[in-house]
Amino acid sequence: MNLLAQELPLPKSIQATPIPGKNQDPLIAHNLQKEQYVGIIGLAIALVTAVGFFSRRFEYAIVFALVLSAIIIAFFLSV
Repeated sequence: MNLLAQELPLPKSIQATPIPGKNQDPLIAHNLQKEQYVGIIGLAIALVTAVGFFSRRFEYAIVFALVLSAIIIAFFLSV
């Protein structure tokens, strides 16, 4: 019971020293960002095309939802 009444020492805080200049983290691929966007857009187009192969009405619904989402996102980013 005496152990519960004792105060425990506080752990020392660890502080990171920032690297001056650009962040040189080797785990982050900064140069591949454009290729990732192109790949995502290509995958979305392929998905809409594959769905449109089976159901034209469902393809139109997906395209309409994507366009409406882009308009809403642009509206909220401009406000």
